[in-house]
Amino acid sequence: MKNYFLIFLFIPFAFSGNSPKQQEIQKKNKLAPKSILVGEELTYVVKYSVMRLGEIKIKVTDKTVIDGKNYYSAVISINSYPSVPFVSLHQVYKTKMTPDYYSDYFKGSIKHDDYKAITEYFFDYDNKQVRIRKSRTDSAGYKIDSTTTVNKKYVDGLSILFYAMMNVGQNKNDKVPTFINEKKEITEINFKNTTEDISIDPVDYDIDCVYLSGEVHFISIFGLTGEFEGWFSNDFAAIPIKAKMKVLIGNITLELESWKMAGWTPPKYKD
Repeated sequence: MKNYFLIFLFIPFAFSGNSPKQQEIQKKNKLAPKSILVGEELTYVVKYSVMRLGEIKIKVTDKTVIDGKNYYSAVISINSYPSVPFVSLHQVYKTKMTPDYYSDYFKGSIKHDDYKAITEYFFDYDNKQVRIRKSRTDSAGYKIDSTTTVNKKYVDGLSILFYAMMNVGQNKNDKVPTFINEKKEITEINFKNTTEDISIDPVDYDIDCVYLSGEVHFISIFGLTGEFEGWFSNDFAAIPIKAKMKVLIGNITLELESWKMAGWTPPKYKD
């Protein structure tokens, strides 16, 4: 499922799904335990140079407990601004994540002028397969229903964000299995435990952030391709604050514009 609007990577309830290994790493690096909150909503503005192209909304919608483990669901919507010429983007992506932030279910919906294209992935790791279902809502629509084999867990184009959030602040290089465009790919993420001060328009002070970088060798569901950088709040929430990435039209920037998250404010950077 290839798209031409290019964006990428980016919640608190004591998260009991953290493994002992993750807890040990967090303690060693003096990291606050990361957590996810149902109802958390983040809004980002997408900028191309000085032009504002559109906005992205990310929301954690649900938590399901299965065999004592938490499965979180999230949705992201991408919309271009009506004032932007030659661009009309209306896309929605949903994910249900396993307790270790891999994909259990994924759905993408892209609105075109006269139809909507829908793609779904159903991950069945016990039977080592993924069901792929695709359809269109117009009269000439098609339907595809097939399966492919997998021998490991995969993130999808949205759950990769939460995987990054829950691992940010460590000092490691990951090659994360990614199921995208009906293909098995790899997302390279270089996590760092260094902090930087980052400024954004809605906040009148520099924000304390941890840094990561990476690269993809495919076109993401948001159209990202190539190298990217991200800055996440240096606290328990690990909120994506800012991102820079290479896309088909050039370089774009994502910045946090607003948030709905009880009890959270961006941490202030201290020299």
